[in-house]
Amino acid sequence: MARILISEFMDEPAVARLARDHAVFYDAALVDDPAELRRLAADIDALIVRNRTQVRGDLLAAMPRCRVIGRLGVGLDNIDVDACAARGIAVIPATGANAQSVAEHVITAALLLLRGTYWSSADVAAGHWPRAALSNGREARGRSLGIVGFGSIGRLTAALARAVGMKVLAFDEALGADAAAYRDTGVEAVSLDALVATADVVSIHVPLTHSTRGLFDSARIAAMKRGAVLVNTARGGIVDEAAVAAALKSGQLGGAALDVFDVEPLGSANAFAGCPNLLLTPHIAGVSADSNARVSALIADKVAEALR
Repeated sequence: MARILISEFMDEPAVARLARDHAVFYDAALVDDPAELRRLAADIDALIVRNRTQVRGDLLAAMPRCRVIGRLGVGLDNIDVDACAARGIAVIPATGANAQSVAEHVITAALLLLRGTYWSSADVAAGHWPRAALSNGREARGRSLGIVGFGSIGRLTAALARAVGMKVLAFDEALGADAAAYRDTGVEAVSLDALVATADVVSIHVPLTHSTRGLFDSARIAAMKRGAVLVNTARGGIVDEAAVAAALKSGQLGGAALDVFDVEPLGSANAFAGCPNLLLTPHIAGVSADSNARVSALIADKVAEALR
């Protein structure tokens, strides 16, 4: 019987499934108590985390027996993958299990920001009728979505966008222009510069690396089509938050939806006060009741398999 530690929230049926065969300690608040996390990690065989638990340095050193880390999500920037490999620890992400949730979040945000009519509830309830002011919204059909990073989430986002009549462009530095992924999805492969200059909506789906940090800085945002919408559900450090705020206030950006931030949680002293046409969500695009069940079940199965 292996010992498994779970430091962030996981679907209860998946936790119960692991507990049938293993000794499981589950505390979704453990991520906020690093000292206790290190103490409990001393004799574990597996660790299961989401994106907030930093699996590196002191924590890695504190768990000499650990053989596998399950990641309830896909990004691995909170895990020192190289150090894990050096210790013989397998790192298992939940690849694909939350793609539908992220893709739906992106398309919903894009439609809302293009149309711009969904901010009026308080006014209408108060007896006002801002019909003329809200008459200039844009339809999605015939407009273009540019996807930066054409992996599984980007491809599913493309399918949803095409279903509402959008033209889809994509850039992925790991794919050639003749890659089957483009041909099979009816998506046009373009350069990053061409995508940024022409897309009505830009959605980011790349990991945070040295080359993608600051990818959407003030210069790249200035190169976007005026009035375009920017959606980031990938990682916060890819986008310059101050540049987004300035572009919203100037009208260079017609809207922005940010689900991820350079520092999370986002502090109260941030750049976004007074920004129009802005949606901020707490790193939740990939988390729904449905995706949580899928992600948790997948990681429970894969961690159990790795421990056999």
